[in-house]
Amino acid sequence: MMLIWFICLPLFAAVLAVLSARYSRELPRWISLIALGLDLALAAQVWFSSASAGPWFAEVDWAWVPSFGIHFHLAMDGLSLLMLLLTFLLGIIAVLASWTEIREKVGFFHFNLMCLTAGIVTVFLAVDLFLFYFGWELMLVPMYFLIVIWGHERRVYAASKFFLFTQCSGLLMLIAILALYFIHHQTSGIYTFQYSELLDTSLSHRTEMLLMLGFFAAFAVKLPVLPLHTWLPDAHTEAPTAGSIILAGLLLKTGAYGLIRFVLPLFPHASREFTPVALILAVAGIVYGAVMAFSQTDLKRLVAYTSVSHLGFVLLGLYSWNSLGLQGAIMTMICHGLSTGGLFALVGGLQERIHTRDLNRMGGLWAVAPVLSGSMIFFGLASLGLPGMGDFVGEFLVLLGSYKVSVATTSIAALGILASTFYALRMVERALRGPNTNGWKFSDLKTREVLMVAFMIVGLLWLGLFPQPVLRTSQPALDYLQRHAQLSTGLVEEIANE
Repeated sequence: MMLIWFICLPLFAAVLAVLSARYSRELPRWISLIALGLDLALAAQVWFSSASAGPWFAEVDWAWVPSFGIHFHLAMDGLSLLMLLLTFLLGIIAVLASWTEIREKVGFFHFNLMCLTAGIVTVFLAVDLFLFYFGWELMLVPMYFLIVIWGHERRVYAASKFFLFTQCSGLLMLIAILALYFIHHQTSGIYTFQYSELLDTSLSHRTEMLLMLGFFAAFAVKLPVLPLHTWLPDAHTEAPTAGSIILAGLLLKTGAYGLIRFVLPLFPHASREFTPVALILAVAGIVYGAVMAFSQTDLKRLVAYTSVSHLGFVLLGLYSWNSLGLQGAIMTMICHGLSTGGLFALVGGLQERIHTRDLNRMGGLWAVAPVLSGSMIFFGLASLGLPGMGDFVGEFLVLLGSYKVSVATTSIAALGILASTFYALRMVERALRGPNTNGWKFSDLKTREVLMVAFMIVGLLWLGLFPQPVLRTSQPALDYLQRHAQLSTGLVEEIANE
C-alpha cells in the first residue's frame, strides 16, 4: 500500500484544498504542504531502511481491465525512489515559493499542483505502459491550467504551445505503445501492457526503429531535445514560480526517465543505431542552450535556456552506453532540479518584489538584498558546474562516460561547460553588481524563503561532496536496465569504432 499512498496523498490533498478554500486561503497551502511532507518522509524511510533482493523495492500489481491485459502495476526501484524524493522535495519548495504569490483561486491552484504531483509520481512508478501513458497525460492538464490561469503576460500563448507540443508527441507514443501491444500478441498470443513482458517482444529491424522513434519523440519534447525545445522558454517565462519549479525540476526529468526506463531496454538495437544522432543532438543542445542563455535580457528566460544546455548532458550520458554515463545522467537530473529550481524560486521572489525580469532594469541588488543575492550567486555557480557542488559530479561523470564513445562530442560538450561560465557571470554582473541606479528598495528573503533555499543549498553541497549514497541507490536499477538493453563492453566498443 506504500506505493498507493504516494499517489493518493496528493490526490486527497487536491480535493481537500478545493473544499477548504471557501473557509481560508491558508488551509489549501498547509494541506498541500503536509501531504507532500508525509510523502517525502515515507520515501526517505524507504531509502534509509529498505533493501531489495530483486529489481524492485516494492511492487503492487492489480488487474485493472483484465480483458485488455491492463494492470494497475506500480513498482519502485532505486531510480524511481530517487525521482520520488526529488518530486516531493521540489513539490514542497513549489508550495512555499507560491505562498504569497498566489492570491486568487488559491484552492484551485493547489488542486492543480497536487494533481500534477500525482501524475508525476504515477509516471515514475508505473510499469504497465497503459498506466504510464495515463500518468503522462495526467501531468498535461494541471500544468496547462497553472500556466494559463496564474501565468504572466503571454500565458495563453505559452500554455497553448506547451499543450500542443506535449499532446502531439504523446499521441505518437500512444501509437507506438498500441503497436507494441498488438505485435506482442501476434508473437505470443497474449494481450498485455506489462513492461516486463514487453521487454521480450520480438521485433523486425524496421518496426523496432519506428516504435523507438515514437517513444523518443514524446520523451525528446519533454526533455527537451533541440530542435523540439521551443515551447520551453515560453512556458518557463510565463508560468508562475511554482509552475517553473515543477516544470524545470520534474516534468523535464520525466522525459529523461522515459528514455532510461523504456526506450533503451525496449528497443536496444534501434537505440544503438540511433546513438550517433542522439550524440549530435545532445552536444548541439548543450552549446545552443548556453549561447542562448548568454544572449537573454529576461532573467527567467535566461534560466530557462540553461535547462536546454543541462539536459543535453543527460542525453549525452544516456547514449554513452556505460555505467559512468548513466550515473552521470542520474546525478545531473537530480542536481539540475535543485540548482535550477532554486534559481526559479529566487527569480520568482525577485519579480514579486520589483515586478520586472528585465536585466537592463536591475543592478546594485547586492546592497539591497544580500541574502537573496548571495543565494542567487550560489545557484549560479552550481549551475555552471563548480567543483564541490552536485552539478559538477554529474557533468564530470557524463564526460568520462561519453569519452569512451566519442572524443569529438565530449570535447564539444566540454566547451558547453565553458560557455555556461559566461551566462552565469553575466547574470550576476547585470543583476547584482554595480550601482543601484533604479533606486530599488525591498525586503530581503523572509524566513520561509531562507528555509526553502537552505534545503536546496545543503542538498547540492551534499551531492557534490558525498554523492555515494545516490550512486549506490541507482546502480542496481541501472545494472538491471543494462542487462535487458543488452549493453556490454563489446557493444560500447562497436559504437566507438563506428
